[in-house]
Amino acid sequence: MNDQTPPRQRGSETLWLDAAAQLLCEAGIDAVKVMPLAKRLGLSRTGFYWHFRDREALLEALIQRWEAKNTGNLVARTEAFAENICEAMFNLCDCWLDDALFDSRLDLAIRNWARTDEALQDRLNRADEQRLTAIQSMFTYHGYSEAEAEVRTMTVLYTQIGYLSMQVQESHWKRIARVPDYVEVFTGQRPSESDVGRFMSRHLTEQA
Repeated sequence: MNDQTPPRQRGSETLWLDAAAQLLCEAGIDAVKVMPLAKRLGLSRTGFYWHFRDREALLEALIQRWEAKNTGNLVARTEAFAENICEAMFNLCDCWLDDALFDSRLDLAIRNWARTDEALQDRLNRADEQRLTAIQSMFTYHGYSEAEAEVRTMTVLYTQIGYLSMQVQESHWKRIARVPDYVEVFTGQRPSESDVGRFMSRHLTEQA
């Protein structure tokens, strides 16, 4: 840490972390280095060390952000109040439509990074297990057998992972319009108009 670094050249921890996440998503883990981040932000390289001990500390903070945001929020959505399984599934689908809940690009970047990092792969496996357990519990809570809940859970999660990996391109509105049909496929039940209406109302202000 350089005690003489002016505050305007330090930035904030969040600023550095946001830039690191963006660079990870754009170019992969090898591109996430201190000097490129400093240049991207127009900040002093020494300013980085006000917030992070070294590059490894930054990478750990990135992983913790991903764990808290993506896995944490996904689990929370499975536990949100729902009168029926369709409403519960709509709650979960909020993750795929709201970047504030779930960062899809970061999820894909973490998965790509984990292919060359055994320790991260272990954490990714644990995160996937948490997600599977949470979704399966959601199904069993609403009356599905353990066996059926397990298969439906895998269908939900693996579909989403494939969706991310294929980087499917579609308009925001088209994606929203398809969600009720996805809910029917995932649950085996057709959602009611009221369930659909509540879900749509949460996303009406989103931009196409």
